[in-house]
Amino acid sequence: MADDIIVIKDFSYKYPGAQDFVLKDLNLQVQRGEFLGVMGPTGAGKTTFCLALNGIVPHFYGGDFYGSVTVAGLDTVKHPTYQLAQHVGMVFQDPEIQLTAPTVAGEVAFALENIKTPAGEIKRRISEALRAVRLEGIEDRHPHQLSGGQKQRLAIAAALALRPEVMVFDEPTSQLDPVGANEVFAIVRELNRTQGITIILVSHASEEVAEYADRVMLLAGGQLLAEAPPPAFFQNLDLLRPHDVRPPEVTHAFQAAFHSSRHVAALPVTLREALLQYDSIKPHLSFQPVTYPDGRMPAAPGEVVIQTRDLRYRYENGPEALQGISLDIHKGEYIAIVGQNGAGKSTLVRHFLHLITATSGQVNVLGREVTTYTVSELAQRIGYISQNPDNQIFCDSVRREVSFALKNLQFPPGEIEARVQAALQEMKLEWAADHHPLTLSKGDRSRIVIAAILAMNPEILIFDEPTTGQDYKGARAILDLTRELHQAGRTIVIITHHLYLLPGYAQRLVVMGKGQALLDTSLREGFYATDILHETFLTPPQVIQFAEAIQPPGGPVLRPITAEELALAVTVR
Repeated sequence: MADDIIVIKDFSYKYPGAQDFVLKDLNLQVQRGEFLGVMGPTGAGKTTFCLALNGIVPHFYGGDFYGSVTVAGLDTVKHPTYQLAQHVGMVFQDPEIQLTAPTVAGEVAFALENIKTPAGEIKRRISEALRAVRLEGIEDRHPHQLSGGQKQRLAIAAALALRPEVMVFDEPTSQLDPVGANEVFAIVRELNRTQGITIILVSHASEEVAEYADRVMLLAGGQLLAEAPPPAFFQNLDLLRPHDVRPPEVTHAFQAAFHSSRHVAALPVTLREALLQYDSIKPHLSFQPVTYPDGRMPAAPGEVVIQTRDLRYRYENGPEALQGISLDIHKGEYIAIVGQNGAGKSTLVRHFLHLITATSGQVNVLGREVTTYTVSELAQRIGYISQNPDNQIFCDSVRREVSFALKNLQFPPGEIEARVQAALQEMKLEWAADHHPLTLSKGDRSRIVIAAILAMNPEILIFDEPTTGQDYKGARAILDLTRELHQAGRTIVIITHHLYLLPGYAQRLVVMGKGQALLDTSLREGFYATDILHETFLTPPQVIQFAEAIQPPGGPVLRPITAEELALAVTVR
């Protein structure tokens, strides 16, 4: 059709040397100005699909390419990538591969200068793009001085500034806090609605996709299994769940709590729809009191494993990142530290590991000032797992990776072998002992890093944004693993802004904002401290927002943190 800006016909693709096709017989038309969400499990072919839209597949990778992909009237095989790039903008999941300029403003200006945009227009677009992703005020900083989330937002700003006909986003918000992600989605939709830019967005963020997309497609096993507007797409729970696509929380909540009501014709997929539907079924509901478990185990007196007192830290020529943090972490706790990007979460944890030295204040680990430990001594007490396992892997086999630190510390060979075997067994990696780590999936590479740390037998484990970029199944698998380690007696500290994933895992919530600990309480109480969450640009999970909105006057207090808990409090007549 004349309105189709993307036309894909019988498209199949296989990478060089691969046995299987990563995409199989795709047929798809995208209308000019459409906002298309792309969802599916890890390994579904979503990134390859994106790369095919601007010619990186096949021009850069080679491989076997069948069928045709046409974008803005250009056949992506017949036209070079540099020509396609003038019509298709791309934002990748990893911003590191896109940032090249020495300043934030220069990064946004780089492509604009290359296409000879007038200087006044460049300045206006820099300001607009940085404001959209909450990076205004740091125009002169070097991109590599930014946090991971800030780098991602900068890459998005650079793409937004170009305003091509089609913009392709491959998990652009995976490292952003919820409100930051919401702002990016909102500005992308604004460009889509006001400028007519066609948006292709790959994301696991079901709530945002349901809110902003015109249509959603499901990729799984390289095949297009479904496509529909969000209200219809997210209704099909029997199709989505087997393919690791999480429905929006309000959709799940309505199914759990009101599925038996004849007054629910269709499940809502946005909070707004849920509240509108609730008005129609409210007369047919009754509420009963529920005793909600606090979920936080009392700490034994004296069993403090990490302690900070009036901890302050100021980066050289930069802001005061920590402003007097006093915190006790007790043996056997599972604590989540949350807050917006730049709140000070990672800076705090780096003090636990003595990767940086406090400007003032004190940090104690297992009863000793952290500065009194050698690096090897501290590594045997605290294990750290970064959000990107590849940053911690450098050996050519899983077995060597797990044994590397033990050999450096000159453990006896027999003890090394026993510890490595035990760690591989605990992580269910015995089968991969002689494999090269980089041949394994990201989830298994994360397990390698954890196995290498477990071989050191630390008492405390710190996970820094472990669910970033994971599909729902992958995120749950990692968190299930943290729970198993916690149940085995280890102290767990997790940094995250994926609040909806925490029920069933974390017991305690520390909310950070602008270098301060704004709240330290149980998970349930923290989730309902919505004013404080908003203060640090965190959005409470939809179940929390929905429960607060329907709180019955004079009735039992609703404090569910899961859809199942909401269902316990509601009876449908």
